[in-house]
Amino acid sequence: MRTSRVSVSIRVRAAAETVWTQLTDWESQSAWMTATTVRTVDGDGRGVGGRIEAFTGFGRFGFLDTMEVTEWRPPSWCEVWHTGRVVRGTGAFEIVQAADPAAGSTLTWFEDLDIPGGELGAIGFMLARPLFEFGVLHSLRNFAALVESRSQGSTAAL
Repeated sequence: MRTSRVSVSIRVRAAAETVWTQLTDWESQSAWMTATTVRTVDGDGRGVGGRIEAFTGFGRFGFLDTMEVTEWRPPSWCEVWHTGRVVRGTGAFEIVQAADPAAGSTLTWFEDLDIPGGELGAIGFMLARPLFEFGVLHSLRNFAALVESRSQGSTAAL
């Protein structure tokens, strides 16, 4: 089985702590993650051992991605192990605060996915990869817009 890394980064005009808090509010990911509904399996899923499920698809057509948090280092690093039938491997995100706090933070989303099916699976993933990366980037742009609008709203209220 092969492993393939996908990595997408985006700048978010908010402090790393703010990005972390909103990104690890797992169920709120349903509001910005493309065609995906996320829920915690037990508790809030925050911390090592936390379990999360994400259904990606439309109606009944899609797949369930089950995950367990394996690393938890607020406000900079979270790693999960994808344990489902369709998605397997490691996922993570890293948040790096810019040296100038006004510049915000860089959020990088990583996926080290196990690709089944030998050469045929590798070719299939090579063809699907641009669509997958586009979906992640689109979702992260939605997330950044949401965080930035909330941050501006709280700043305006002060």
